[in-house]
Amino acid sequence: MSSPLERLTHLHHAYSGLSWARRELVIFGAALLTGLLVMPFLIWIAGNRVLGPYTHGENARAGPFALLTDYFVGLAHGSLVFWVVALGPALLLWLLRLVVVLVRSLPPARGG
Repeated sequence: MSSPLERLTHLHHAYSGLSWARRELVIFGAALLTGLLVMPFLIWIAGNRVLGPYTHGENARAGPFALLTDYFVGLAHGSLVFWVVALGPALLLWLLRLVVVLVRSLPPARGG
């Protein structure tokens, strides 16, 4: 059995061997999975602490999986709010990349 560091090194070599397009697809896929699976749980945790328990119909203390179910129903119905949450990590990543490109394109500051 290999150590976690060896597995991570192997993944890094496999990732760096991919073409640019495949790397972008991996990054977008990871961001999309984050938006689909991680964000609802983060929203549930924050909402549960700040607003109180999540209620679902008759159940006054529904758990995170009730929120996840409602989230996927909202996605299936095409609700813009749910899709913004789902695509949020990918959009944030693209926005960050745009800012980096714009900052790098600025002329260097002159010392004076």
